[in-house]
Amino acid sequence: MPGRASPVKTLRLESREHGVKQLILSRPGVRNAFDETMIAELKEVLRELVAISDPEEVRLLLLSGEGPVFCAGADVNYMTRLAASGESESLVDARALAQLFYALAAFPTPVICTVRGAAIGGGLGLAVCADFVLAEEKATFATTEVRLGIVPGVISPYVVRKIGGGSAAPLLLSGRRVKAPEARELGLVQQIVPSDGCDAALDDLVLEFLHAGPEAARRTKQLVLRAAPLPTPEHIELTARAIATARCSAEGQTGLSSFFDKKTPPWVP
Repeated sequence: MPGRASPVKTLRLESREHGVKQLILSRPGVRNAFDETMIAELKEVLRELVAISDPEEVRLLLLSGEGPVFCAGADVNYMTRLAASGESESLVDARALAQLFYALAAFPTPVICTVRGAAIGGGLGLAVCADFVLAEEKATFATTEVRLGIVPGVISPYVVRKIGGGSAAPLLLSGRRVKAPEARELGLVQQIVPSDGCDAALDDLVLEFLHAGPEAARRTKQLVLRAAPLPTPEHIELTARAIATARCSAEGQTGLSSFFDKKTPPWVP
């Protein structure tokens, strides 16, 4: 169901039939890792889609990544710039990322995310903000921030909202990676398919979701958001300050330096 494409620097927005929009992360050379440009462009595209008043023009949002990996988290060069910036600049960046996650989680129509390869760090954040995650059987999921001496600040409310505190805490506190079958058991993933079956499975899902009336789907999304509330502005600010502080801490600087130098952090036994 191809449609016209509107290219920007880091994304592609494609219009399918029947009000289906597909947002594709398009930095395959760096495994679709995000930087400040991608964050800004994602926020802007979501804002433009939300501003479309006709519910039949936007009935469903699909999110995916170009190439074999959905999103590997933050780009290394972007992380280097953040590590060198002061806490005030880091806070501005953290707020922007928090605003992106909120906008995606609050999107007025159903959101389906397809994960190939991996969803790491902020990539996992994008996935857990979706209503339905379709993953290839070899996909990997993780919030690895604590292993870098930093924190999964702005991601944490959405991971907890998706799978509950009991399941989220071990992942957030250890930074360990889980494969798609375990991710499904936890509730991070709703459906697993073979690597060569993602496209066909996505088409089937699109048809399933399009059985819902356009206005009924939007009203039901609002009911879901009321039943499972998004973080408050105060909570968002708390998480943004937490990651900004952690990035500029001695431990955070050491962890990020170890990552850049491909060395084991000194706290690992």
